[in-house]
Amino acid sequence: MRIRTTLGAVSGALALSVVVAPAVQAADAPSRGDRVASVLAAHEAASAGSDRSAFSAAAADEGTPYALNLTFSGVKVNAGKPIAVGTTAKKTVPLTFKVTHGADIDLNAEDFEMDVFLYRGTLEKPVNMLIGDDYPVCTATSATTASCKGTVDIRPADGDLMNADATTWKAVGYAVDWNDQLMADEIDWSKVGYTEADNLATTRLQRFSKLTVNANPEPVKKGATLTVTGQLSRANWETGKYNGYASQSVKLQYRTKNATSYTTIKTIKTNSYGNLKTTVRASADGYYRYSFAGTTTTPAVNAAGDFVDVR
Repeated sequence: MRIRTTLGAVSGALALSVVVAPAVQAADAPSRGDRVASVLAAHEAASAGSDRSAFSAAAADEGTPYALNLTFSGVKVNAGKPIAVGTTAKKTVPLTFKVTHGADIDLNAEDFEMDVFLYRGTLEKPVNMLIGDDYPVCTATSATTASCKGTVDIRPADGDLMNADATTWKAVGYAVDWNDQLMADEIDWSKVGYTEADNLATTRLQRFSKLTVNANPEPVKKGATLTVTGQLSRANWETGKYNGYASQSVKLQYRTKNATSYTTIKTIKTNSYGNLKTTVRASADGYYRYSFAGTTTTPAVNAAGDFVDVR
């Protein structure tokens, strides 16, 4: 499992949130986080104002990192679906991508590191970042290509998210080839390769939703009035609780005892506490449920049907 280390801001460079100190590294040696921060700083000093991924030969001659011959493609986060996160449980999100690289690059070398992670805001000044507990695992598909699988691991109970994080996030990839310089007392930067690629994909985080329903009285006489109550709530990442989702349109649906699909009876709105309440006439044995179509910040959800015995 990787050690989570927040790197200091490097003006105009990629501010990685987590990198790993390898197990083989001595306790008093700089962590990989420190090393990557140094790579970024050296890169920025040599190529300020230029494309981050384009290191010039002159810069390399001055002892700064060279442009690593590696590109990312086909990045998919959560198979292209939004990511719904609750309040306590760790959410492990699958992430896949492909890389094309020079034949001289060994993706499995101990001193090679590569990852794709999520951020929101700008790359220079990200508002928040999310990464995986472990580095991706890559399987070679040729001498110069590989398919990789990783994760983004989210711990809402540990304060990974604020409610404002229910929005669109971007994926960025980076790779560092230390070429035996990781443990050196004095790094020869001209032997260190680095590349990064922004806007590889986008994904949306959503606040997990819950929906309840209760139809009363039960049993009920045919033609009598049923009162159907419920509540629509969603995760509050800042309090670790679920709060009612106010002023949202929710459908009341019904299906007869032996039917397989629901029919919408009416649409009502939640009150300021996310509560729902309406009445219907009981006609036959069947199930009542509320159905919420979802919003950009909150996923769709259906309540479990509540069976009513009509006599």
